[in-house]
Parts: sequence; C-alpha cells; structure tokens
Amino acid sequence: MPWVEKLLTLITALAMVACSHSEGGNSVTEVSQDTVAAPDTITLAMVGDIMLGTTYPGTRIAPNDARDIFAGPDSLLHAADLACGNLEGVLADEGTPRKTPGAKGSFSFLMPTHLVARLKDAGFDFVGIANNHVFDFSEPGRQSTMRTLKDAGIAFSGNELCRGVVKEVRGVKVGLCQFGHSLGTQHLTDTALVHGVIDSLRNISDVVVVAFHGGCEGSAARHLPDETEWAWGENRGHLRLFAHDCIDWGADVVYGHGPHVVRAMEVYKGRFIAYSLGNFCTPSGMGVAGLTGYAPLVALRVLSTGEMVDGCIHGFIQKPNVGPLPDKSGAVVREIAALSRDDFPNNELDIAGDGRLVIKSRK
Repeated sequence: MPWVEKLLTLITALAMVACSHSEGGNSVTEVSQDTVAAPDTITLAMVGDIMLGTTYPGTRIAPNDARDIFAGPDSLLHAADLACGNLEGVLADEGTPRKTPGAKGSFSFLMPTHLVARLKDAGFDFVGIANNHVFDFSEPGRQSTMRTLKDAGIAFSGNELCRGVVKEVRGVKVGLCQFGHSLGTQHLTDTALVHGVIDSLRNISDVVVVAFHGGCEGSAARHLPDETEWAWGENRGHLRLFAHDCIDWGADVVYGHGPHVVRAMEVYKGRFIAYSLGNFCTPSGMGVAGLTGYAPLVALRVLSTGEMVDGCIHGFIQKPNVGPLPDKSGAVVREIAALSRDDFPNNELDIAGDGRLVIKSRK
C-alpha cells in the first residue's frame, strides 16, 4: 500500500539521524523547538578543534580550571544563532588508554567531565565527535563523552549511535552531522553512508551543515591537494571531492578540521566550504606554536534555505595555557586568503583584508 511505503520511508529517515543518548542504545531525534517565525537568515559560528585540558598522562589544564579559555571569542559565540566546533578528545574522569603510552605519534586526551561546563558557558550548541581522539579510551570513553554532552544539553554527531542531529533555531531547522576517518567514527570515505545521512537530514531540515575531520597534519599540510590524503596509515579523504559531493547531495555548509592548521575556503554552487579551521581552543596539552596557533572563528550568514549570504573570518591566535585571543596583526585572515587564492584560482569567494566574506558575483 502506498501510504505504508511512505510511512516506512519516513521511519527510516528518522532512524538514520537518530542520536543515541543512552548506553542501552535508545535512539531519539534531537530537535530543539522554537515557536518564533522563521527569519530570512540565520548566523552560524564555526570553529575547529577544541581540547579543554587533559588529565592523561599528567594533568594539563589552563589556569583557573580553564574558566577563561573562551573569554576572547565569547561574545561572537553567543551572538550566533548556532555555534559549532570539534571536540578533540574524550570527556571522562577515568579510563584505560587504547594507544601505547610513549609511542611515536601516540597522543591521548582525557578531559575531566566537569569541563563540559566551559563549552556550555561559551555558548556552543553543537560539537562533532568524529575525530581521531574520540576513541582514545575505547568504548567506555566514547560513551562517557556522549553522556556528558547530552547531560549538558550540547548536541553532537559523529558515529553509528549519532549519525546526525536537528537543532531548531528561531524557527529554522538546521541538520548537523560530522564525519571522520578513525576508529569509533562514521567515515567520510564511506560515500553511501555520507550520502544517506545527508539525504535523511535534507528531508527534515531547512539547512544542512556537514563537518568533517580529515586531511594530513602540520604546517606542511597547509595547501589542499587534489588527491586522497594519507596519514598514520589512515585514508583521510579526498577532501575536495568529499566537500563537493556533500553539496551536490544537499548540504548547504561544509567545514573541516584535522590538519591543525588552517586551509583554503571556497564557494561552490553558492554554498560555503572551509577545508580546515585548524585548532581553535587547545591551550593545554597540544602544540600552538606558529601556524598551529592560528584560530579562526567564521561567522557565516545563510538564508533559511541554506544559500550563503555573507560572513566574516574573525582571527584569533593561541598561546600556551591561554585560550584564543584576538589577532590584531591580521595574520590569520591573510593566511586563509592566500591559501584560498592559491588553491582555488577561480574561487567565487572573496576574502577582504578585514576578514569579510562575500561572493564575487554579488559585489
């Protein structure tokens, strides 16, 4: 019967984007209700990696129990309709590390659960957990992370238990999801999965935002290659193809992180893509020297139907044991603008010296 088939299709779509909020696996679609009429535009604040401090292998947490680490960008995060970032590590108070301690390239981040209050107080509405540190303390650590975020009222996505989530802001339904490349995440190289999650979100959202954790790492990885990237034995994606596919399949905004440095931005089919927003707030336990200390916040204005209107890159720079502070030199914006010109010579995105983002054909 046709109506039965339609009902089954709807149930399947809802299940695909369900977020599990219990260790038992009961799934619910997380939607924040708002009764105001939908506006013409909404503003998204997007940032890269966040690591609030770690207790493994020793305690490395910023002064004042990290209460001040978001003081610099606080007003920008709160001004946005939806603030999004990547949670680089595990929220748990204990755990057994999965990686070999002391081995080359072995880094594990165990953030005390009480530090989730720093995210909440800063105004974050959504964090992705599809990255190469979410499984640092195996399944118990991943479960603790999801449980802690749920209890704090912060939406999340990134694995088979939380494919995607819908947040309703000022009457606009925004679907969000994140993909990664490592154990414990939903993989960006699984094209059928990526397409399916986007399709499901598209069916129940006005705007679809896709985040990803991918690419090589470090200052040598500033430029975006037009090929698949490999690091530490992992396929970390052909990110140009991934981002374009996401938009072709129905995404409106795509932003990435993972290389620990910023990368180019572009406009594709009227939609915004940021290939890496680098580190944003990683003051204790991660390197923030040179380019790894560049910490942009992108405030992007989109129509309630998803098309980019305009935006601004707000540059911040990190110092050890201090959160992101305003970049008065303009170095962060200059770096992103130069990379965007070099890597996308025919880019439709114009980045002004003050960070303003506009589509060239509309100037």
